[in-house]
Amino acid sequence: MLKSRPFSQSEFVSILRYLVRWTPVGVLAGILGGSASALLLWSLVVATDVRESHKWLISLLPLAGLLVGVLYRSFGTSVEAGNNLILDEIHDPKQTIPVRMTPLILMGTFLTHLFGGSAGREGTAIQTGASLADQLAKPFRMNPHERRILLMAGISAGFASVFGTPLAGAIFGMEVLAFGVISYSAIAPCFIAAFIGDLTTSAWGVHHTIYRITDIPIFDVRKIFIAAIAGAVFGLVGKGFAKTTHAIHHRFKKHVAWPPLRPFIGGILVAVAVFTLGTTKYIGLGIPTIVAAFHGRQAPYDFAAKFLFTAVTLGAGFKGGEVTPLFFIGATLGNALSYVLPLPPSLLAGMGFVAVFAGAANTPISSTLMAMELFGAEAGTYAAVACVASYLFSGHAGIYLAQRVGSSKHLHLIEEEGLSLAMVAKRRNHPHLETSSALADSQLTEDELQAE
Repeated sequence: MLKSRPFSQSEFVSILRYLVRWTPVGVLAGILGGSASALLLWSLVVATDVRESHKWLISLLPLAGLLVGVLYRSFGTSVEAGNNLILDEIHDPKQTIPVRMTPLILMGTFLTHLFGGSAGREGTAIQTGASLADQLAKPFRMNPHERRILLMAGISAGFASVFGTPLAGAIFGMEVLAFGVISYSAIAPCFIAAFIGDLTTSAWGVHHTIYRITDIPIFDVRKIFIAAIAGAVFGLVGKGFAKTTHAIHHRFKKHVAWPPLRPFIGGILVAVAVFTLGTTKYIGLGIPTIVAAFHGRQAPYDFAAKFLFTAVTLGAGFKGGEVTPLFFIGATLGNALSYVLPLPPSLLAGMGFVAVFAGAANTPISSTLMAMELFGAEAGTYAAVACVASYLFSGHAGIYLAQRVGSSKHLHLIEEEGLSLAMVAKRRNHPHLETSSALADSQLTEDELQAE
């Protein structure tokens, strides 16, 4: 055990140097990420308003998908991996992320929403925040370790500013890299970038949706048990969403050789489904339905419909994010669970809002903090139980394949620590590959493992 010792002058000087070094970097990363999020949020409001006023635009979704595919085929092959590219760069820094990631993902997300795809915005915010922040690496003469911290700060800035949750954003930038491990070396830059990013978005006059839980019962042992049951369901659904989206992506890539044709076909499927059902409830962000889930009983199948619409949209290659659709899935699933679990629909909606995300992204701490920031401490207590249970029951799966197993969720799976989720899937599909080096050297592709 390390013994405490007096705080020395050299330590104080070292801390000052650290803050002098990283405070301006965090501030700049926050301004860049917050400004990009403000532009993104404004553009999505425009896209949604135009689409809902001219629903015939949804019939052009296949052509929009083709356009997005051609744009990335022509200009974005080096950045097409999106969030996974960023996580890979943090784990193994090699080269600066091209700045063109920002305009490409902004344009791709705008087109997806304008023409009726079902997607979110977190992926876009993370990519803009990280890619813009990464441009600071050369001016500040950063080494690979410092660049890792810079990218984490960029993720925090993007996440915090797009959802208006600086505490959750700060932790998310550190927690999302590898579940079970948090890199505290980046804590100050991530917090600075997250808070400045959130303030920057607000300074641009962009505001976030307010969600209110209307009924919070007194917390007791019985309700802890019920919250844990709900959390387990949320985790299983989050796991199912991640696996379904990856599987659809694999099928498209396996059977459709030309990449731009994949979102074209996916666009046909989504557009036909929208006009067949006669509703736009399950496309776009779905904010009105999320809000409604906090204020009254909703159709018990809403979560399943959004699940499928989003899995097809993103699996086919449209751009955006998974998190806001996961909020929709979680809130409506929680609302549906109120038919069988003795907790208020509003509370279960709030629990599901964050817990499905916690399971799908393997980020229980930042998800719990998000609940506290959005709903308050009392509801956050219930959400914490649900997020932990969801995290455990989602297993070694997730929406980010580059995410690593820092510490296994289950002791008997300790041999998987240090592997990415992609490599975990390879190991399970091909048990003859017994070492991480064998896995890394195998000829199996990422798409083969996604078909598990």
